Amino acid sequence: MGSFNLKEFLDKKVEEYNRPEFIENDPILIPHLFSDKKDIEIMGFIAAILAWGQRKTIINKCKELIDRMDGAPYDFIRNHKDVDLKSLLGFKHRTFNDTDLLYFVAFFRHHYMESDSLEDAFLIGQEAGYPSIDIEIALNRFKAYFFSLADYPTRTRKHVSSPFQKSTCKRLNMFLRWMVRRDTQGVDFGIWEKISPAQLVCPCDVHVERVARKFGLITLDKVNWNTAVELTDNLLILDPDDPVKYDFALFGLGVEREM
Repeated sequence: MGSFNLKEFLDKKVEEYNRPEFIENDPILIPHLFSDKKDIEIMGFIAAILAWGQRKTIINKCKELIDRMDGAPYDFIRNHKDVDLKSLLGFKHRTFNDTDLLYFVAFFRHHYMESDSLEDAFLIGQEAGYPSIDIEIALNRFKAYFFSLADYPTRTRKHVSSPFQKSTCKRLNMFLRWMVRRDTQGVDFGIWEKISPAQLVCPCDVHVERVARKFGLITLDKVNWNTAVELTDNLLILDPDDPVKYDFALFGLGVEREM
């Protein structure tokens, strides 16, 4: 398969999967339940972090959490009294539990007291705009910032990955795709302006990895941060402005077992 054909084929698949019908069976459904930017950021972030296991379960768990926050996540986070936190006790998805959740709530409260958008948490020490943002630096600094509150639970660290740990950072890269990518299809939100779609790194899960290897877009044996970077570098050749749009194609082909 020549690269020209590959681009043509993948572009067609992006069109096929990047459409509103995609939303209802994907964790991105959760932030789509809201119109306020802060609610979208908060529930988008949590949905991305909880995105492992069956997609249906992830969606149901996130809806349960929204109910526990009285249907208004940002309002709950900013204005709750200690007694209100009781409604979060007993929440659990896989290895994520109420200890982790209470820390997430504490972090968000801290962040939104200082800042208007979660985007700023990914811009620490970097000038906003292209081409100055380096996502690897952004994710490493984000993790350090996320766990900068006193007495964070050690167990919670495993739920937020970083390139420093050699992780592909699939969930964080997926969250960034949701917030940063903008087109007319209505799936991704494109509500962040300071990071450019061209700077994003492709989320690399098992489906994406398997399909990308078949096309020679990944050659490294191990699956780690370098794998995600290699994949993205190859996608940048196909579309220098919007490489992670191909996440739709690779993920869709993998999930639908088309390959």
